[in-house]
Amino acid sequence: MNKPTSNPKESLQGLAEGDLTMLNVLWRMSDGTFEESGLDPKTFMLVRLAALATLDAAPASWLMNIDASREAGLAPETILGTFIAIAPVIGTARVVSAAGSIMKTFELAAELIEESK
Repeated sequence: MNKPTSNPKESLQGLAEGDLTMLNVLWRMSDGTFEESGLDPKTFMLVRLAALATLDAAPASWLMNIDASREAGLAPETILGTFIAIAPVIGTARVVSAAGSIMKTFELAAELIEESK
């Protein structure tokens, strides 16, 4: 069993800011879900992105999924098409919020790259 986090406030702040070590822990939690889903990589990632939009997820949550979507070969036009398709179901406000979170994700990724130099 892993030892408890010594400073939960710092850990939560790091998670909110996209601390890659924390995101890796969360990513490992979903290990095996792709294989078990039986979906192809693009469909799997579109479903995940639709779920994030539905939940009005924070930019840090989008960070690992946007990168995985790119690796799966999803074009930005396909992601946008998915958001248009789900808008009547989840509401336009959530779709607009998702777009804003994705833009913040790009800013967060750029900051993380800059910090790692």
